[in-house]
Amino acid sequence: MIAALGFVDSLSACTSAVISGKATPDGRPLLWKNRDTDFMQNHVAYVKGEKYDFIANVNSANFPGLKEAWMGTNSAGFALMNTQSYNLVDVKDGEERGAANGRIIYRALEVCATLEDFCHFLDTIAKPSLIEANFGAIDAKGGAAMFEVDYNTYILYDANHPKDAPYGYIARTNFSFAGGVNQGAGYVRYMEADQVLMKASATGGITPQGIFNDLSRSFHNCMLGIDLKKGEFSRPQGSGWFVDQDFIPRSSTSCSVVVQGVKVGEKAELTTMWTVLGYPPTGIAVPLWVKDAHTSLFTMASMNKEYEAAPLSYWSLRLADQVFCYNQGMGSNRYMNWEKLYSPEKGDGYMTQLAPIEEEVFRRTMPLLEKWRKQGSLNVKEMQALYKDLEEPILAIYQRLLE
Repeated sequence: MIAALGFVDSLSACTSAVISGKATPDGRPLLWKNRDTDFMQNHVAYVKGEKYDFIANVNSANFPGLKEAWMGTNSAGFALMNTQSYNLVDVKDGEERGAANGRIIYRALEVCATLEDFCHFLDTIAKPSLIEANFGAIDAKGGAAMFEVDYNTYILYDANHPKDAPYGYIARTNFSFAGGVNQGAGYVRYMEADQVLMKASATGGITPQGIFNDLSRSFHNCMLGIDLKKGEFSRPQGSGWFVDQDFIPRSSTSCSVVVQGVKVGEKAELTTMWTVLGYPPTGIAVPLWVKDAHTSLFTMASMNKEYEAAPLSYWSLRLADQVFCYNQGMGSNRYMNWEKLYSPEKGDGYMTQLAPIEEEVFRRTMPLLEKWRKQGSLNVKEMQALYKDLEEPILAIYQRLLE
């Protein structure tokens, strides 16, 4: 199947945002991406780069053979992600759309420390670049921007500038503002993300945990005016089933990542890559850091040969298989067993049971992160101890749900 699909993220339907520190409660910029892809088995890899080391979300099936990454952060505090755009380039017959997107992220994480470096990188790469994407980036100097990039040119939108981002954030799905009007994809998801972020920005309330809960696991469709979490489509009002259409999390979503940057003057090593591997509603966010990742990267987020992916990816996707379990003819896999995923009254929905574990992850992590910020550096021994402490509750909940 992989050979037939080629090496392009051909089903990309990603949703993303770059958020200025002006719109966050602690003044640190954020970079978020819900990744949709044909390559569902993912892990986080450590790469010793040419200038900067980095960690990134990668396809387990073809890494490291292909030097492609889909979102990551490096030792200089520079973080980069992309969403495939579908309205910037008129591709030729047989031409892969955005064929270079993943290679660009990999290479840029190796050599870029700032937004200015990334601009220089885009200016100097060979043209036509085979890029068609919206790239979101943040750096350790407080920079936060979205780049709409085609084969030959790019436009930068500055999340710190009121003209480009009056509310302190820039969202993108699978169309570009500089591209053809009403062309591309992801307009309903864009409208949903924009509404949620606008409301949160008004109170300075955009946080990693809030993004995961209100965007990565949103089941509100603003076009239909429905929110599955309100219960109208659960029994006895409904059948407990619904169609997977234009929600931010999709059956093809392989991960959700929020990179939390640093304030100006803080060490780049404190940049935190909060990562949910697998289908976000059946996944658990964990914190990851570049420092010492060559020996200390969280094992549950790393490649495991037994699972052919990270354990967190494998476990989440197995639960997702139980949600998208109707397979009776073509197209039937669009139906999802909503009640199996979310059932707060009974307490047996996957999201309901996983939520306390993720809350525990944040509860254990945030005091340490605050301590390191005050001390001015990340304590590797404490990081390793945190990873060990997180393993037990995460393993226990997945073992119970997968029995």
